[in-house]
Amino acid sequence: MTTAPARPDVPSAPHASDTVEHAAATPEVEQPFAELGLKPDEYQRIRDILGRRPTAAELAMYSVMWSEHCSYKSSKVHLRQFGEKTTPAMKEHLLVGIGENAGVVDIGDGWAVTFKVESHNHPSYVEPYQGAATGVGGIVRDIISMGARPVAVMDQLRFGAPEHPDTARVVHGVVAGVGGYGNSLGLPNIGGELVFDSCYQGNPLVNALCLGVLRHEDIHLANASGVGNKVVLFGARTGGDGIGGASILASETFDDTKPSKRPSVQVGDPFMEKVLIECCLELYAARVVEGIQDLGAAGISCATSELASNGDGGMHVDLENVLLRDPTLTAGEILMSESQERMMAVVRPEKLDEFLAITSRWDVETAVIGEVTGTGRLTIDHFGQRIVDVDPKTVAHDGPVYDRPYARPAWQDGLVADSVSTPEGAARYARPSGGDELRATLLRLLASPNLASPAWVTDQYDRFVQGNTALAQPDDSGVVRVDETTGLGVALATDANGRYTKLDPYTGAQLALAEAYRNVATVGARPLAVTDCLNFGSPEHPDTMWQLVEAIRGLADACQVLEVPVTGGNVSLYNGTGEPGQIDSAIHPTPVVGVLGVLDDVADAVPSGWTAPGQAVYLLGTTRAELDGSAWADVVHDHLGGVPPRVDLDAERRLAQVLVAAARDELVDAAHDLSEGGLGLALVESSLRYGVGVQVSLDALCERDGLTPFEALFSESQARAVVAVPRSEEVRLLDLCTARGVPALRLGETAETCTLGAGTPVDDDDHVHAAAVEVSGLFTLPLTEARAEWEATLPRLFG
Repeated sequence: MTTAPARPDVPSAPHASDTVEHAAATPEVEQPFAELGLKPDEYQRIRDILGRRPTAAELAMYSVMWSEHCSYKSSKVHLRQFGEKTTPAMKEHLLVGIGENAGVVDIGDGWAVTFKVESHNHPSYVEPYQGAATGVGGIVRDIISMGARPVAVMDQLRFGAPEHPDTARVVHGVVAGVGGYGNSLGLPNIGGELVFDSCYQGNPLVNALCLGVLRHEDIHLANASGVGNKVVLFGARTGGDGIGGASILASETFDDTKPSKRPSVQVGDPFMEKVLIECCLELYAARVVEGIQDLGAAGISCATSELASNGDGGMHVDLENVLLRDPTLTAGEILMSESQERMMAVVRPEKLDEFLAITSRWDVETAVIGEVTGTGRLTIDHFGQRIVDVDPKTVAHDGPVYDRPYARPAWQDGLVADSVSTPEGAARYARPSGGDELRATLLRLLASPNLASPAWVTDQYDRFVQGNTALAQPDDSGVVRVDETTGLGVALATDANGRYTKLDPYTGAQLALAEAYRNVATVGARPLAVTDCLNFGSPEHPDTMWQLVEAIRGLADACQVLEVPVTGGNVSLYNGTGEPGQIDSAIHPTPVVGVLGVLDDVADAVPSGWTAPGQAVYLLGTTRAELDGSAWADVVHDHLGGVPPRVDLDAERRLAQVLVAAARDELVDAAHDLSEGGLGLALVESSLRYGVGVQVSLDALCERDGLTPFEALFSESQARAVVAVPRSEEVRLLDLCTARGVPALRLGETAETCTLGAGTPVDDDDHVHAAAVEVSGLFTLPLTEARAEWEATLPRLFG
């Protein structure tokens, strides 16, 4: 352990600094505010706030803290809806809401969980491995900073066209980064998403989620209170990596004569982070931490200004006491470095020795860099020279707020009119009719990159480390045990459909929430809370801004109806492939929504696949001919147009109530939601899960809902699930559905179990019945054939 002020590794004299006194005396000095991502009016506002020009260090601090990533300046005015539309009933289980590092939810028996999803998109294109790895590391530290032990992670990945020559570079790096960091931390990866689309070609989406567990009394918040309390920086040393990562700041804005063309992507060390986790948990147990903040985007600039702004006084920092990996760093670079595996704590003086003893025991380097003051100011000195003197609230919370212009795009009407369901669309986009064509279509969807087995990715992650994973991919939700004594646990699912959201941003965001909500319910968990990561293009384009506004409005409205509060999340803007601000270069609007649910006993969690033959298979919900934006339209016709499936939140809620009650009362042995690929894909996936086949008839479904067999198989109507029911429980399930007003239709039964290994071919000499998906009167698809197609796609593309 090293504590300040011992600093034999730095020069005895400071780098040439622009002091507060010098800044006040030289108002005419031109400053590179535009290169730092600030607009002229923003720069002028900083001068007005300070009553002088900013120092170089202050300018750097404001530039990163007022960036889109840190300040939410284009979305803040709309994000307020999440709070405004949160009813008292929605707050029942909410212990910590929006505004902290992560939300905290009460799950009963004195236990709480904290969870959050964030983006690390742009760095993951520049340097895929480190971009993804540090994305995982950053979200894990958000969870640590709440006082929780991280217990699981998830990843939501979107890449460009799978055949594009650059996609493999990004895929291999990102997947290795997610797995390498999470596996090294010993955190199970319990689920996520994998999507390929050309709109993400130059701008992949790498969203990461972390779940943590804590007791109610262990909650910690990010604030610096108590005059005289010490400000302590601990963890890895500060280096030159990640400088300006939170803004458009480039290395050219620094001194190019120095030996540091600073890397823009952070470099992670998961083993250091693992030590940091255990060290933090011991610090919490010893009750020696008053406030704590992780160092992520904007580094020390963010941690000091947010801690001070959230506190009841001010803060003073002596920047030369920061432990460095590179002694040539300037003051501005130290402030903005996004070096990983660092935490900042506020500690009472009488607890400092105990704090330092614990960090020493874990061999975590520690430096006392400042203290809490009563001035209401954040002041920073560098070798005795005052380089920062600001009101921290103006840096952290009172930055610019834009109500940017937005309007429904002129092209939206044309997109909506281009439907596959109109007579013209039906004539233009051929539909399969006979059994052979339906079978071939199902196989084609099954082998498409977005619907194929993700095992090539997920097998690179440890899903069961720690021994508390009850369910993980490919089940509908990840399920983790929290309490070993009672079996109390939680379920997590994340979803988004950029194609739906482009067709209708309001509806698309609601569909993302509805699917995640439904996925949590299928395993038997009561949906409780929401986190979101809103990935959109340039807010400076009215078309894109309209998409963002509509998606936020849709999500807030749906959360209110389903009574699940948004506890926190992330907004990622300026995601695009071509020229900034051009709508045709922007990614599909992609609001990723994560839903957390609670199970009284994870032993009751319901898997997504049939577990035994001879059980009744029921379809719950109503099917309509909804094919716009569908997997069929995409895979078979490369088409995007029309309107997405309709949202019926009341139907979603009633379906969830049935699924949760059925799991609790042991009425179902398997449950799988219907989403992309419709009923056809769900039947195959449920059969492949454990190698148990199914025999169904579509006749009653087609007659009841007025469908063709094609529509019955591939429509993507929402608020639907398939369940496997022991014959002894059919009447009870039907009574439950009737009481909740959920349509239930018996499709058939689960069939014989396939005794052949995955991928094993069946020939004439085999005297073993191969399990299959059999659709009466139309086709039979042996599971060996289906599995071969399903599992071959990603290894063929990337293996």
